Amino acid sequence: MAVNPQTIVDALKRRGFGAYYAQTAQDAVAQALALIPHGASVSWGGSVSVQESGLLDAVKAGDYALIDRDTAATPAEAEDIMRRALTADVFLTSFNAVSEDGVLYNIDGRGNRVSAIAFGAKSVVALVGMNKIVAAEAELEHRALSVAAPKNAKRLGKEAADICAIFVKTRMSIVPERIKVILVGEDLGY
Repeated sequence: MAVNPQTIVDALKRRGFGAYYAQTAQDAVAQALALIPHGASVSWGGSVSVQESGLLDAVKAGDYALIDRDTAATPAEAEDIMRRALTADVFLTSFNAVSEDGVLYNIDGRGNRVSAIAFGAKSVVALVGMNKIVAAEAELEHRALSVAAPKNAKRLGKEAADICAIFVKTRMSIVPERIKVILVGEDLGY
């Protein structure tokens, strides 16, 4: 049985998240760009959803102060850039799983992505494909471990256990709408 996306959007809003629905990835990118102030410092984690959607390319072509770890010449420089990303005006990401009642879930290897989401960045904008929706909160970790982690590990040339170091479940936003979720009416990412 397919869930109505508006039901999920409403659940996210009840939990204090900014929540939007976009029928396509292209519409989601337009919505995300509308949420990012011109001139803002922007960074991102290793999100396939952000890349696949075209949001990363759009941000790189826009009027933003980028904090891009891929520009680092050394691992030490990359780590410094990841630390700066924690204080970005806007952090772009996705979630490994979202429950129909609006709970967000992520697994991370180093912790840079979940740290930016949990506290670091002033604003978080997340694109989430319908393929990441699970019926109940109890299913979040299972989806993240059995679907997202193996695919991400393969993409990174690692074992799933190597990238599953930190687990974060976000049940509500204390700062209203600091975390903005754009639910996309198609599959996106892992």
